[in-house]
Amino acid sequence: MKNTLFIITLLLLSSSICSAQNKYIPSKENLENREWFRDAKFGMFIHWGIYSMLADGEWVLTNKSLNEEEYQKLADGFYPSKFNADEWVRIAKNAGMKYICFTSRHHDGFSMFDTKQSDYNIVKATPFKRDVIKELAEACQKHGLKLFLYYSHIDWHRPDYYPWGRTGRNTGRTPSGTWEDYLKFMDAQLTELLTNYGPIGGIWFDGWWDKPNADWQLERQYTLIHRLQPGCLIGNNHHKAPFDGEDFQMFERDLPGQNKAGYSADAEISALPLESCETMNNTWGYNINDRNFKSTKQLIHTLVGAAGNNANLLLNVGPRPGGDFPEGSVIHLKEIGEWMRVYGETVQGTRAGIIPHQEWGVTTQKGNKLYVHILNLNKDQLLLPITNKKVKAIVHFKDKTPVKYTKTKEGILLQLGQVPTDIDHVLEITWK
Repeated sequence: MKNTLFIITLLLLSSSICSAQNKYIPSKENLENREWFRDAKFGMFIHWGIYSMLADGEWVLTNKSLNEEEYQKLADGFYPSKFNADEWVRIAKNAGMKYICFTSRHHDGFSMFDTKQSDYNIVKATPFKRDVIKELAEACQKHGLKLFLYYSHIDWHRPDYYPWGRTGRNTGRTPSGTWEDYLKFMDAQLTELLTNYGPIGGIWFDGWWDKPNADWQLERQYTLIHRLQPGCLIGNNHHKAPFDGEDFQMFERDLPGQNKAGYSADAEISALPLESCETMNNTWGYNINDRNFKSTKQLIHTLVGAAGNNANLLLNVGPRPGGDFPEGSVIHLKEIGEWMRVYGETVQGTRAGIIPHQEWGVTTQKGNKLYVHILNLNKDQLLLPITNKKVKAIVHFKDKTPVKYTKTKEGILLQLGQVPTDIDHVLEITWK
């Protein structure tokens, strides 16, 4: 404990001196990881904690105005006997996912790893006594996936998360505490996460919006992370344009440039790698009443739409309290995996195509190939507004049969032969 605090003090002192002189310059490893992230295109978000025992989502503590001291007692009965990190990672890999982002600590303040900064964690406070992040990290390394860690800036448990923010106000907490103590607590936990679990792909922050006028010391925090692991990517779900020190930008329940969910009105699109996060049903954490799963077709369209907008899709699973995935999630992931085994190369490793998002679908590109993803077309012709390219070949991607086309003043007119009925009818255009 003393050694950890000494290391943090040295890192923060060095960070404050350097940050006063320089703006953030990403390392070579960080830039390489950004390109890997752009190529990956598909990851799994996992929201899991003691809140799953109440089967009413991850916000149940504040949404139901529960007494926080009573809520803590959930830990006494948390024993997820079906948890199997290897199985989780294999399900993600078979779905075509390249990384997993796991909630190391959500807004309720319960840590899902063996932290020395608080006894309110899965190893010390539950009869399970296993470090699930350690097991996940080992399984990800075994199967070749990267592990990202969600970390909440909010804490509805600790008294030093004070003054309070907009949320967690009706849970019986005592209004007291020192803000700087809370910042030091977060720095100490982040140091543990970035030193005890091998390479971490990224830190996925959430909760800045709870107290947007607070002195979060983000520059200090970001510098600490990059000094511990220079290649670790930092993203912050603050719904704003990226702050200095961040390495990727996320959009909650929206594609970049959209604001259907109402979170992204101020989130101008940056030049950083982009990511859209989305649920399979309506909630992030397990909710026994939420059976409103999106169809596999909808989820594939979301994945393809993200790729066509130069973004990844981080698709959520909310495990049950026993540690297993809901059947609906498993079925959808299996079906997405079957689609990815055929069409994955038209998504992963690509960038947004030269034709922006259209009502009929999107395009992606890789090298001298353009992939036309037809998602919603009710006729057997499609005009691509491309006039400055020379075509070598156009084929249906699935069976490589040729597509008839003519060049016009308006572009390339494709004759499809019939109205597309596939979930995603993909055409492959090779340029000369």
